[in-house]
Amino acid sequence: MTASRLLSLVLLLQNRGRMTARQLAAELEVSVRTVYRDVDALSAAGVPVYGEPGHAGGFSLVEGYRTRLTGLHGAEADALALAGLPGPASELGLGADLAAAQLKLDAALPPALRERAARVRERFHLDTSRWYREAEQVPRLTAVAEAVWHRRTLRVLYRRWAEPQEVERELCPLGIVLKAGIWYVVAQSPGRSADDAGGAGAAAVRTYRVSQILRLTDAGGEVFERPTGFDLAEYWRDWVAAFDANRFRGRAVLRLSAQAWRRFPEQVDTVVLDAAEAHAHPDPRGGVRTVVPIESVEHATGEVLRLGPGIEVLEPPELRQAVADAAHALLRLHRTPDPI
Repeated sequence: MTASRLLSLVLLLQNRGRMTARQLAAELEVSVRTVYRDVDALSAAGVPVYGEPGHAGGFSLVEGYRTRLTGLHGAEADALALAGLPGPASELGLGADLAAAQLKLDAALPPALRERAARVRERFHLDTSRWYREAEQVPRLTAVAEAVWHRRTLRVLYRRWAEPQEVERELCPLGIVLKAGIWYVVAQSPGRSADDAGGAGAAAVRTYRVSQILRLTDAGGEVFERPTGFDLAEYWRDWVAAFDANRFRGRAVLRLSAQAWRRFPEQVDTVVLDAAEAHAHPDPRGGVRTVVPIESVEHATGEVLRLGPGIEVLEPPELRQAVADAAHALLRLHRTPDPI
């Protein structure tokens, strides 16, 4: 019998209400007999837990009873202190709620852990925004979040890359994701089949960038049903993997000088870096030879030029030629006298 398990049992009853011994055993991953022993121990310690027999029975706490978070370990209190992200919470319209929740959490913690949590907040700060770019303006984020929470259908005017760029969509928003400072909404579009997305089923689940929603209206307060078993985290992992697989359709062989190889990790994303490090080996002429994924010859040309001197394209020939042509064009441009 452990104090942490007893606290978990109390919190389960506090948050969910009446539960059977079998339900508690499944949640705590113990036997039903252990649950009965734990309930006896809690009753002996003065926790007002009681049982009701019968088919609809189970264990409950006396109405109005609330426990303080005295069972938290130091590391758990540290983690909770870092769990709140003021910036994203404010963008979602939850800034005041987060502040209130933090005050309640501090009040519930015993003095030692309260002081420790305060030290964590003094010494660590989480910033989810991206470098070198202004934060995206997402004036419709709060409305999208409310629609996610209340399962309300939305009608939006959305700006995309393909033509026509501005399209109207009906969305059933299933969840919101913050990735590298950019907000996305994951939604079903009832008017679009999953076959269009390469999947199966009546309605495709797709990802939309919230900042690209130009206009948003509530579809008459219509409530939609969430797809059974939909897991937002699992969907996002699969979507990111598929996005990277579709994004990189080719490969390039590069030779990098020692200096270029040292600065390479700071200039490329993790997918490119992981591939480069996995395929890197010393080049007979010095430096490092490696293989990296590329989106297209056109895109890779700009990326190679952006990486600066010390990087030579060995393959494919069309990329090597494109980089050479671009470099010659830049040279001609900069050798031309300024007409002013």
